[in-house]
Amino acid sequence: MTNGKRILLLGGTGVIGTFLVPELRKAGYSVTVTSRAPHTSNDAGVTYLLGNAKDDAFLDACLAQGYDAIVDFMIYSTEQFKSRYKKLMASTQHYLFLSSYRVYGDNGCAPIREDSPRLLDSVNDPQYLATDEYGLAKARQEDLLRAYGRLNYTIIRPAITYGGERFQLGTMEANEFLVRALNKKPVVFPEEMLGKRTTMTWAGDVGKMIAKLVLNKSACNNVYTAATAESRTWKDVLAIYQQILDMEVKPVSLAEYERIVGRPWQIRYDRMLHRVIDNTKICVAAGMKQSELMPLRDGLRIELYQFTRAPKFRPVDDAMQARFDEACAKPDEAPKQ
Repeated sequence: MTNGKRILLLGGTGVIGTFLVPELRKAGYSVTVTSRAPHTSNDAGVTYLLGNAKDDAFLDACLAQGYDAIVDFMIYSTEQFKSRYKKLMASTQHYLFLSSYRVYGDNGCAPIREDSPRLLDSVNDPQYLATDEYGLAKARQEDLLRAYGRLNYTIIRPAITYGGERFQLGTMEANEFLVRALNKKPVVFPEEMLGKRTTMTWAGDVGKMIAKLVLNKSACNNVYTAATAESRTWKDVLAIYQQILDMEVKPVSLAEYERIVGRPWQIRYDRMLHRVIDNTKICVAAGMKQSELMPLRDGLRIELYQFTRAPKFRPVDDAMQARFDEACAKPDEAPKQ
């Protein structure tokens, strides 16, 4: 059964989109999802379109079909976004832009709210600001939406989201650390990051949150951080992974970790900051309670059990794995006196 409303998900086959589609169907929407890989649907109300939504011809053909709302999961450079955000907003009643909690600056241990300072507005690092790194790019794209003058947008900032085939540890993805853990190889982790607080949310909860914002008039011209309020230190997160996977961990310095994994800006301007979220605003908008959200320990146990039954990894970076092996073969440093 449908309510006659049609929703387009651009790049919607990732972990959040996978959980969002059934939530939208429950609400009675017909859903179309673009993907660069073939997908089949057993639901007449869900259609997959094969193509790259960054390709103008493909995108224009999609938009010409007419949708009541668009949920945009695509990752753009700021220049790419400049070339298309106006037509995206003009072609639909409600444009939902997936930004990221990584736009937020250093808030200490205080809970982050939607009006908390962003990195783009608060960091004094010319070298970093000269980049279009993910957190900066998302903030610049948010600014373009705000400045355009149309009020039919909603900005959504998910925190770290796990589930399906998506798991993270520090800045490492599943194909970097989880493939090692399942093959009984040690995983490195920086000692300096252990005490930093992080927020990891089950994708099923994020999907429910976003579904409640779609075609919600009060969500227009608004910003929401889609996350749980449960925060843990990375030491806690590491202990959960170790308990579930019997994973061996090799402690390394932050400098060594950065040498092995790379991604210096993500390390310095995200994972080495405390990330505690106040999710009051999204819970009120979605009609949800924090007590209803999945606890991290339970969520990781459930999702990892499902994943490890038939693990699928994106291509593994062999050069990075060689750096892992090299670091894990070194003797541990003597404890400081």
